[in-house]
Amino acid sequence: MSLLAGINSPADLKKLSDRDMQQLATEIRNEIIQMVARTGGHLAPNLGVVELTLALHLVFNSPEDKIVWDVGHQVYIHKLLTGRRKNFATLRQYKGMSGFPKRSESPHDVFDTGHSSTSISAAVGLAKARDLRSQKHSVVAVIGDGAMTGGMAFEALNHAGILGSNLIVVLNDNEMSIAANVGALSSYLSRMRIDPKYYKGKAEIKRGLQRIPAIGDKVVRAVEKAKDGLKYALVPGVLFEELGFSYLGPVDGHDIGSIKRALEMARTKGGPVLVHVLTTKGRGYKPAQENPDKFHGVGPFDVSTGEVCKNAGAPSYTQVFGETLSALGEEYTNLVAVTAAMPDSTGLAKFAAKFPDRFIDVGIAEQHAVTMAAALGLEGFKPVLAIYSTFFQRAYDQIVHDVCLQNAPVILAVDRAGVVGDDGPTHHGVFDISFLRHIPNMVIMAPKDENELRHMLKTAVEHAGPIALRYPRACGEGVKFDARLVKLPLGKAELIQDGTDVTLLGAGPVVNLCREAAAALEEQGVSAAVINARFIKPLDEERIAYYARRTGKIVTVEDNVLAGGFGSAVLEALDKYDVKVPVVRIGYPDEFVAHGSISELHDQYGINIAGIVQAAKKLTSGVQTDGKSEREN
Repeated sequence: MSLLAGINSPADLKKLSDRDMQQLATEIRNEIIQMVARTGGHLAPNLGVVELTLALHLVFNSPEDKIVWDVGHQVYIHKLLTGRRKNFATLRQYKGMSGFPKRSESPHDVFDTGHSSTSISAAVGLAKARDLRSQKHSVVAVIGDGAMTGGMAFEALNHAGILGSNLIVVLNDNEMSIAANVGALSSYLSRMRIDPKYYKGKAEIKRGLQRIPAIGDKVVRAVEKAKDGLKYALVPGVLFEELGFSYLGPVDGHDIGSIKRALEMARTKGGPVLVHVLTTKGRGYKPAQENPDKFHGVGPFDVSTGEVCKNAGAPSYTQVFGETLSALGEEYTNLVAVTAAMPDSTGLAKFAAKFPDRFIDVGIAEQHAVTMAAALGLEGFKPVLAIYSTFFQRAYDQIVHDVCLQNAPVILAVDRAGVVGDDGPTHHGVFDISFLRHIPNMVIMAPKDENELRHMLKTAVEHAGPIALRYPRACGEGVKFDARLVKLPLGKAELIQDGTDVTLLGAGPVVNLCREAAAALEEQGVSAAVINARFIKPLDEERIAYYARRTGKIVTVEDNVLAGGFGSAVLEALDKYDVKVPVVRIGYPDEFVAHGSISELHDQYGINIAGIVQAAKKLTSGVQTDGKSEREN
């Protein structure tokens, strides 16, 4: 009989025996493995926190007690246990459940997450709100050791330690080798510190020593000094204690009983408490446990072998970027590649292996990465920052203040530009054109295919100032590579085909949709010019103005929000040249784009051949446009 089938809320967990909990943990792992194998998702992070999640819901009473999950890669178990089991098959599917915590989805999701290192800050805010209302519930932040490299996490720890409110931080440590390093002594200290008698006994000894006439306080200070020396040598939690936290651990993160005792101790102790839990990423599924990076975020795979189902065809834009950068590293010895904890996902693994001295992984610290790169650039190097579009948002001030203001020659490799699919609104890269375009000194390029990406990377390396190269999470077009890389003329667009009735302007791979739409229009008697912008900034204003006058109508297409995007740049150029023609802009409206496959999302917003044809036909027939993704000027 399935125990998981009977879990409809965290309250149902409390009815189970210890033996039942072990069976439930196994059932949960099997459910997650089977589901992710079909749909893809974050497998290894979830397999590593099964027992931790069960213990959290056994000790705390969600949603009255508030649990904040950092990043949110590991919430599948939480969702299964909080009344969403029957809809679990829709996880990360179009119009289904989100793969991340979502307040609109359940009262058990108390804070939307998707970016790293935010949980402790959110928990501090929730704790402060509780205190202002004189409430008594617990607030818990669950954060991974990787997320602890983010500066925001330490800012929050620093504030929490000073604030002194009741707050529990669970450090889910799945990489550090603390237990192996200090062995049995670490286990002994862990048990001692978790035992309530330890805290009571420590206070009583201190009071007793202070009663010794004349020398009592000196003895206490000497003991404290000796104790601190021992702690610094043997206990990994000293850093957190210095920040004002009581430290508990390390605790075996796959022993539900041990985790429960630590969490119960943390709850009764009061004040800021950090519980250090050791887990194994991918636990319970051998391929994921042996290759946790590969199975962190994975597409559909064969459960029996662990082999990921691959689509035959063109290499991805990311793969082409990485191979091209590695080749350019031979020619340009001042090239330095920088990543924020994602060397494989951003295609930098080959460069890192080939040029280890010129590869830098800063951890989850995008702000530091950008400013450090600016300094490298000012010292004569050519830093290439390969970071997802959505994560560049975290370093906006550094791009403005440290890179562009100083005109530092930094290359922003904006991976995952445009919608990214099932990860949803926290990961879509639909704002980068808008937040980069208005910054002085910034150049922005977008290739129509993987071959053009190679030329653009060469162009970026030879450019003397800040330059951004945006490309999608997708396979390329399958085009042939040119034998020689060339520097593209700055700010010059490419005329794909001439036309007289309407101009289709695209930025990025959507240019290929424009080309196919033009072919469909030709069959309907409409002559469409197609222009590949190549450069979003500086824009080829003269060519755009010429074709606006020539055809009298323009359709712009972009994988970005309309506000401040590529289409807005075209409108500004036409205004500058005093060209007044009807313009339809296709892109994303003023709303957050939900999760779903890239093709489903493109279809929803008319970023497809049919949408472009429809927009062009309305213009050429004189019909006004009022579609959700279309604006006319």
